[in-house]
Amino acid sequence: MKKAYQITEAGRKELEAELKDLKSRRGEIAEKIAEARDYGDLSENAEYDSAREEQGLVETRIAEIEDILMNAEEIKTRKSSKVQLGSTVEVKNGAKKFSYTLVGPVEADPLNGKISNESPIGVALLGKVVGDKATISTPKGDTTYTVVSIA
Repeated sequence: MKKAYQITEAGRKELEAELKDLKSRRGEIAEKIAEARDYGDLSENAEYDSAREEQGLVETRIAEIEDILMNAEEIKTRKSSKVQLGSTVEVKNGAKKFSYTLVGPVEADPLNGKISNESPIGVALLGKVVGDKATISTPKGDTTYTVVSIA
């Protein structure tokens, strides 16, 4: 059974742009390989090995993105009083406030405020309403957040 990936419309567009960029690099990598072959003995040719490795990484990522896009279920963000996939949630812990957007694991980018619904914070926030408290277990101990707003 194929895995269904949950992504937002913006996430789909980002993946499509990355896929287009990676496919455009194929010709450049093929040229590097051809050029490296001209250096002679392939058994001790670092440029050839490097170009082949780059080709492998690019082709692997292309296949991964194509699989994600073929098996993607788009998250339909709708207004709700509960935290759900696609929601942007503002939480506070004491005086500190944080804003997170709940996305599927494919789009997760914690440094940019996009957290996976499968992460400890995402799991704790799902289904919460404004005013609810969510406790997240971390290596440093439990942390409690209060939901301030849901968009």
